[in-house]
Amino acid sequence: MKKPVLVVMAAGMGSRYGGLKQIDPIDSAGHIIIDFSIYDAVKAGFEKVVFIIKKENEADFKEAIGDRLSKQVEVSYVFQDLHNLPEGYEVPEGRVKPWGTGHAVLSCIGEVDGPFAVINADDYYGSHAFKMAYDFLAAGQEESGVYQYMMVGYKLENTLTDNGHVARGVCVTDENDYLVEINERTHIEKREGGAAYTEDDGATWVEIPEGSTVSMNMWGFSESILKELKDRFAKFLDENLEKNPLKCEYFLPFVVDELLGEKKAVVKVLKSMDKWYGVTYKEDKPVVVAAIQSLKDQGLYPEKLWEEA
Repeated sequence: MKKPVLVVMAAGMGSRYGGLKQIDPIDSAGHIIIDFSIYDAVKAGFEKVVFIIKKENEADFKEAIGDRLSKQVEVSYVFQDLHNLPEGYEVPEGRVKPWGTGHAVLSCIGEVDGPFAVINADDYYGSHAFKMAYDFLAAGQEESGVYQYMMVGYKLENTLTDNGHVARGVCVTDENDYLVEINERTHIEKREGGAAYTEDDGATWVEIPEGSTVSMNMWGFSESILKELKDRFAKFLDENLEKNPLKCEYFLPFVVDELLGEKKAVVKVLKSMDKWYGVTYKEDKPVVVAAIQSLKDQGLYPEKLWEEA
């Protein structure tokens, strides 16, 4: 079996930060969050990383990130292109928004031909997550024609910010930790020692039980997901282009949910006890900086991740 590779969704990095050169380091050595993810991934066993980027960001991305990491791990690039559509379809006039995470991963067809994990470029997942993901994918076997996928889940309280609301996929699992469904909650806040979500701009709140498992977009797949994403994309466009031509998105979890419903796939939820970190709001950055320094102080990371041996 082919060795698992790591796929990093990074096509949105430039727009989110106002250009790649504006990405803020999170420690005194100049590292950004993706440095820690790649460090943890290599330690877990991954030997190749595929970055999904925009073609226009290629030179800046290589200068800011890729060239540095290519000294530590095999690096390749695929491009998420708005015009990469099935034959007979065109980009609606005025559309600039990318087609979503399902379309991003679909960009890997031709580059990925074995098991792979998928992460966001600007999230800190923790070393435990990468080890669990690699071990699952390295052992993976498709049983009786059913795709064997995985998702790393986090305790909700380990993913919240004090600085505003967040969107999270709240997971329902069975007694064996297989995914039953994901409920997308777009407005979750810390509230009175716990967490709750609202769907009516705060008029009413629904409490989410402590310890609930949420998805932070860390998935593990066999190559089969690429064919499924390709085969289902035209149907998605047929159903959504007319209704919402400028903003509809082909989301990866929606396709996974379809496969679950059709009994074509199962998803094992691997639960991480690590704390997730990300900069959802600019006020979150000092929290991330302090957390990374604390992890270094505990000896989990060296001061310089990529010192030459």
